[in-house]
Amino acid sequence: MTVKAIREGQKEKLRYYVFEDRDSMGRAAATDVAEQIVKLQKEQSEIRMVFAAAPSQNEVLHHLTQDSRIKWERITAFHMDEYIGLHEEAPQLFQNFLKEKLFEKVPFKQVHLINSTYGEEVERYTRLFQERPIDIVCLGIGENGHIAFNDPPVADFEDEAIIKKVELEEACRQQQVNDGCFTRLEEVPRYALTLTIPALMSAGSMYCVVPGKTKTAAVRETLHGPIGTACPATILRTHDHAFLYLDEDSYGDEKDEK
Repeated sequence: MTVKAIREGQKEKLRYYVFEDRDSMGRAAATDVAEQIVKLQKEQSEIRMVFAAAPSQNEVLHHLTQDSRIKWERITAFHMDEYIGLHEEAPQLFQNFLKEKLFEKVPFKQVHLINSTYGEEVERYTRLFQERPIDIVCLGIGENGHIAFNDPPVADFEDEAIIKKVELEEACRQQQVNDGCFTRLEEVPRYALTLTIPALMSAGSMYCVVPGKTKTAAVRETLHGPIGTACPATILRTHDHAFLYLDEDSYGDEKDEK
């Protein structure tokens, strides 16, 4: 069943849709992602996807796993960022989140996890990422406007790296507490590995899902602020095939700006 948006618009190239609740938002996004996968299944033998790990993605991941049209055994998956320094069993590790919500629910062809112990991981993950183009990125936007762990102080629209080590901004770390992933700011790691903005933007399609009142300011800036690293998500407005899915809380009460 098609989910109807209660509002939609476009800012530069970025098309956005507002839904009445999180489930409708996630269901609509999952439907659009699945339809792109089905299209690609007819054109190529393998599909390569990158997934974000955050509570904001719960609904879209759930509905994706329920779509019987998807041939998961033809999809190679990456995840876009990972903490450095947490124990491999820590539930806060993004790979463990994605295993629970997605990777262990459906039979992927391959899943390439970021090794959070660092070491030679930048070189290894770069090599894997560059083997073939990325077809689809499923992502969110942070409270500080980040995409992946590209916070404003480290975001670089011209980054030559595919993946890099970054120091997390305090606002980004506080969001992990706000999301219930950690109980105190002091528990949140200070460093992480992240795919860079050019790596994410290289994807053929980008589907960005952003619910919740804590994201209202970031969404407003993403849609109406100047394109720049002060709000890294503004770069989505330059992508040829990018879509933003919001609920009423994240969209807020603002009027559309023309």
